[in-house]
Amino acid sequence: MATKEFPLAPETAPLVKTPYRCIQTAIPVPESLPLLERLRDMEPRSMGGQPPILWHHGEGACISDPYGNTWIDFSSGVLVTASGHGRPEIVEAICGMAHQGLYHAYCFPSEIRARLVEEIEQWLPAPLRRVFLLTTGSEATECCIKLARTYGLQAGGPKKNILVTFDNAFHGRTMGAQLAGGAAGLKGWLGEPDPHFVQVPFPEGFRQKDVRFEVFEASLQAQGVDPDRVCGVMSETFQGCNAALMPAEYAQQLRAWCGLHKAVLIFDEVQAAFGRSGRAFGFQHLGVVPDLAACGKGISGGMPLSAVLGTESLMNMYGPGEMTSTHSANPVCAAAALANLNVIRKKGLIENAARLDPVLRQGAEAIAHAAKGRVGAWNAVGLVAAIQFTRPGSTTPDPDTAWNVAHRAYQRGVMLFAPVGVGGCAIKLCPPLVINEEALREGLEVLCEITAELA
Repeated sequence: MATKEFPLAPETAPLVKTPYRCIQTAIPVPESLPLLERLRDMEPRSMGGQPPILWHHGEGACISDPYGNTWIDFSSGVLVTASGHGRPEIVEAICGMAHQGLYHAYCFPSEIRARLVEEIEQWLPAPLRRVFLLTTGSEATECCIKLARTYGLQAGGPKKNILVTFDNAFHGRTMGAQLAGGAAGLKGWLGEPDPHFVQVPFPEGFRQKDVRFEVFEASLQAQGVDPDRVCGVMSETFQGCNAALMPAEYAQQLRAWCGLHKAVLIFDEVQAAFGRSGRAFGFQHLGVVPDLAACGKGISGGMPLSAVLGTESLMNMYGPGEMTSTHSANPVCAAAALANLNVIRKKGLIENAARLDPVLRQGAEAIAHAAKGRVGAWNAVGLVAAIQFTRPGSTTPDPDTAWNVAHRAYQRGVMLFAPVGVGGCAIKLCPPLVINEEALREGLEVLCEITAELA
């Protein structure tokens, strides 16, 4: 289902004034309409899917427009601004590198790149050892696919070329990432399915109620896949569409299966890494370490930078100049990322996400209860939750209710991005990791009130 376009007709919104929210105009703001209309006239329709609010500046867990309105940000700009908006350390790092006169370096060595790689390396559990800096999460997952396929050719010959991923998975919007993705609606433009990309059920316990690892093996068998032809298995640590962690026992059996069949285990940590789940990496909840991990979003706090983390052998399969990227470790982005990771570590933001985990869980549960049967499932870990709106008593998506929650939320001072997941039925709650308990509870109470009204 395509995301609905938020209307540009201003509506009178309830006046709001708290320490974290302020709504004092009609929404969208009438004065903003000329610019919003110009954007819709000039850009592709795909860019019109988010609330029509002009983002102007932010501080901590709040985002503001130029007209005096402020929202509790439950989006983190799609899980990016981990250490908050307007973070002074990141601003200083960006300005400092720009004033140094270095804002591009390609793959030529730079001190800031070395410092960032060294910082990231200190976060890594063995056997993860090497760090490859890129620009986007899609580029990172594409690189993981490339490395797994290359390994398969070297380890098992030309027939060891099947990558296994999961239903409803999202790994990005580039071609390889969408071949690996598990959402059929995103693959229509690809035409015929590629037999080298195979999906199996994700053990999330709602639409796929049987969470035993035997389902993985049975699904491969049903699709005629020889396990020894599998070059790699890639999964989000928690699925972005539903915030459901892979069960630990399942992950441990998958780790053993990949070892037995000489397949690369890849975790897509683009959303999860660097504290979002209340651990440094999402896979630390599962008791396993992958061979490769794709990271992005929260790694930089706001600038376009991503990373592939991998073992010595996998990351060294390509020689000098054979695996590069034009904007790899852009100096300004690298400076921002280094500052961001230092803030996360020194200010205890991972610990804050873990501490607030039960508060977010309780809030998500209260929203589900207020929906009076219109929420089929909800999941939460650390500072990310997803609430799936469904037709009562079923798994059928209810995208209209999810969209209405998001619509009313930004009118009342809580910023969500457009509903995601199966049929666009899930609202995601993912505030910056700097949010305090008072602001988190306030935002959750607003969403609970809205859901009760719609129910």
